[in-house]
Amino acid sequence: MTNATLDAEILLENLCRDTQAHLQERAIEQPYLIGIRTGGVWLAERLAKHLGLEDPVGVLDISFYRDDFTQLGLNPKVGASMLPAPTEGRDILLVDDVLMTGRTIRAAMNELFDFGRPKSISLLTLLDVHGRELPIHADVTGGRLTLAPGEQVKLDGPEPLSLTLSHREQ
Repeated sequence: MTNATLDAEILLENLCRDTQAHLQERAIEQPYLIGIRTGGVWLAERLAKHLGLEDPVGVLDISFYRDDFTQLGLNPKVGASMLPAPTEGRDILLVDDVLMTGRTIRAAMNELFDFGRPKSISLLTLLDVHGRELPIHADVTGGRLTLAPGEQVKLDGPEPLSLTLSHREQ
């Protein structure tokens, strides 16, 4: 296996800058940041500080909402979702580390609607990776990457944040 590390901090700077522009463009004044466990939570916490948001960051654990739950089984690190502020009628900023197939985001949106009907949901991702299986796209992303067959990317953190690109040789 070979590894290469990507600069997650530069991608996070891009994400912060472009998120501010997105909020201004859409006239969103009091967004509610919700991170998808675990990498999305780390990013949402950093974004909340950068944006000066008052509400605590919400945490979604989408383990039970995944469409591959019966195939993969239960993740041994399943935790409870914690949304300390109401979602009903709010502009939600849903944060994930890597957008690839779109299945994690679909599961997150299904869970979000169990908590109430948001006014809007904007998707923020640190990295958008080619490989979509569902028609889901990020509204704001720190960067884009195309992976070769057999490659995968993973966010490590929370401090410092780092992205690792790995390839398993056949």
